[in-house]
This record gives sequence, C-alpha cells and structure tokens, in this order.
Amino acid sequence: MSFSVGIVGLPNVGKSTLFKALTKKQIDIANYPFCTINPNVGIVKVPDERLETLAKISVSKEIIPTAIEFVDIAGLVKGASKGEGLGNQFLANIKEVDAIAHVVRAFEDSNVIHVDGKVDPKSDIEVINLELIMSDMVIVQKFLSAHRKESACGKDKALAKVVEILEKVLAAFEAGRPASSVALEIEERQLIKSLNLLTFKPVIYILNVDEEQMAHGQDKITEIIRLAGIPAETAIPISAKIEAELADMPDVDAKEYLKELGMEMSGLDQVIKASYKLLDLITFFTSGEKETRAWTVERGAKAPQAAGKIHSDFEKGFIRAEVIGYKDFVCSGGEVIARDKGLLRLEGKDYVTQDGDVVHFRFSV
Repeated sequence: MSFSVGIVGLPNVGKSTLFKALTKKQIDIANYPFCTINPNVGIVKVPDERLETLAKISVSKEIIPTAIEFVDIAGLVKGASKGEGLGNQFLANIKEVDAIAHVVRAFEDSNVIHVDGKVDPKSDIEVINLELIMSDMVIVQKFLSAHRKESACGKDKALAKVVEILEKVLAAFEAGRPASSVALEIEERQLIKSLNLLTFKPVIYILNVDEEQMAHGQDKITEIIRLAGIPAETAIPISAKIEAELADMPDVDAKEYLKELGMEMSGLDQVIKASYKLLDLITFFTSGEKETRAWTVERGAKAPQAAGKIHSDFEKGFIRAEVIGYKDFVCSGGEVIARDKGLLRLEGKDYVTQDGDVVHFRFSV
C-alpha cells in the first residue's frame, strides 16, 4: 500500500490539530510492507465493517485493515510559489502525495489569528489554488520553452503531442484554472504524467467548523459550502476540536459521544473513507483462520495485479483466482458452503477485481 494524502492549508486553520487526531488512530505498521516513516506521516486504517463480519465467519485470529497514509504538510502562505514561507519545500512535499486534503477554516475564534485577518473560506481556497497553479505554470512554461521548436519540426510525433497538450494546460493556468479543468483523454494524461503537476491531483475540502456550527445541522453546513464555492460532494465538515476529543476517548465512550452529537461516524473516519474513494480505490479480502485482511487496489486492477499486492511472486506466477463475492460468502456462512453452492468462481488473468471480492490466489514460481 503506497497511497498517500497530503493535508494542506493556510496557517491556523486547524490542520495540525486534525493531523494529531489522525495519528492517534495510527495502526501498527509492522503488518505492512513499509515500516520507515517520518514523524509527519500517519498511517491509519480505512474503516470497513465487512472485516468484522468476515472474521467472525472464518473464526480468524487476527483482523488487518487496509490503510492509507496522511502526510502533514507545512502551512502554505501567499507567495509560496515564489519562495515565500517554506515555499519550494512545501511544494516538493505535496508533489509526493497522490491526493490533497485541503483544510479550510470556517470557525471564528478571536484567540486564533487568521493570517489575513478574517475568516473567509472562499478566499483561503483561492489563495492555495492559485499558488498550486503558479507552481505548475513554471514547470509547463519551462518544458514548452525547451521543446516548442523541436516539436515544430514534426520528427518526434510523441513530443509534438505532449507540447499540444501542455499548450492547452498553460491556457487554463493563464485563465486561473487548474490542470484538472482541461478535458483530456486518459492516454493524454499519461503522456504528461511525468511532470507530476500539482493541480492534476484530486482534492477534498475539509471544512473546519466549530461545535456551534455543527449543532446547527445541515442547513448551516450547506451555507458554508455554498459560500466557499466548492462542490458539495468534495466537502467534509468536521470540528477538529471534537475530533481531538474523540481520539482521546476509548472506543466505547467515543461511540456514545458520537450518538449524543447525532453523528453516525466521526469526521476523521469520513475523511479517511472519502480519501480512499477520491483515489478510486477498492478493497478485496483474504479470509481464513489465521487472519482476515483487507487489501487495496485501484479500480480496474486485474487479478494478477491484485495478487501482486499480497506478494510479487503471486503476480509473477499467477495461475488463477478463486473468487467469492462478499455477500455470497456471508450468506453461505463461509467458503465451504459457497463452494458447494457453486458460488465460488475460477477467474483468469483478465478478470477485473471487484470491491468486496473474497479471493484465494493460486500461483506457481
């Protein structure tokens, strides 16, 4: 698993409070193929109620969830693309993540100074978006300056295509729009992937509200989202203060507190699940007496690729996948009866892994 989300935002928006709450949910990374992390990286489990159900059926000794990395990136200030604040260091860090969680301040607190002197979610979002655009623009301009003449000769058709695509992207930047606003085919995106443009990364907005705003319910939150000028499906309202309190509580107490607040799921769990969805990831499972485990793959991954998430040998020597859908596994009470009912399928190399698949891979090395 190497999917990461960078937590960004202006200073004093609650970003660090959010990250501290997240890292209190950090799981034991010894079970994962990466064990050396920096202090500003938290690896947290993706909540999935299916794990408990599968583990009970298989009488598993251990449950291992899938996980996602959250990287706390230093606060961005106006002018970062020109070196203000941590400038290039910030932008270098954000280049390494797969997606961006943009923390936006929506709460009023006279004890917490806003860098611009007023709470304005729309303005804060525009500041960071512009800095990311300006950073990307420099990269695109340098590439075009170096390759425009060469591409005009017509000898290198692939280069000419890249230049054509980047001209469109540059026009978007000059209009104040991100690279993601340019309508490109998947193949075209692949051609410029190596530039690692920041504004191509998917984004969710975490609106940091106070307890009173949360208490006013959905109408108040909807109004904040409207004023911020962001799509509702990309916005998650949370109170970093409440999340910090929840993170300090035992699970039983935290669940009771959530009920009192009228919340089905903590804001942090919402952020984790939304980030997972944002990256277009799916979960498949392996389940037996030793362990029930969730595995992460990108949507559209074929069976050998999914097998490779468990071990590279599984992918190299892939023979077939024995697959039972989650619902079939549960309704049958496990693999044995599912097999007897004919619900276990034998799938080959072209099988596209589905969310919820319970899989046993056959391989030879």
